[in-house]
Amino acid sequence: MNITITPKAEKFMRRIVRFGGAEGSGFRLSVSPGGCSGLASEFSAEATPLTGDVVFDWNGLKLFLPVESRLMLEGATIDFVETATESGLSFKLPNAQSCGCSSSSGSSAGSSTVVNISAITRA
Repeated sequence: MNITITPKAEKFMRRIVRFGGAEGSGFRLSVSPGGCSGLASEFSAEATPLTGDVVFDWNGLKLFLPVESRLMLEGATIDFVETATESGLSFKLPNAQSCGCSSSSGSSAGSSTVVNISAITRA
């Protein structure tokens, strides 16, 4: 599995797990096609991986990824972005095409998408 998680994203994920899950929980990240930049995503703290999830260990942080998400995130860099107008995870995909809207960049290095924290609800 070729995913890079920046220190800021790792800190955010650990906080979600610490405050939203039981001891030993992991961070479940589900990515699907959609949205302006080509990705829509959801995440939560889960006690155990769901059926079909792959467990990815990042410095002791358990990341639960459905198979489809793992395939879409291959080679991606996951970062955490916090500005005056937005806050959330950002995915930089090496081969993503830009759509030219405000949530993606037009560089040849790939595009990114940001999941705003305000859109997160607890089940």
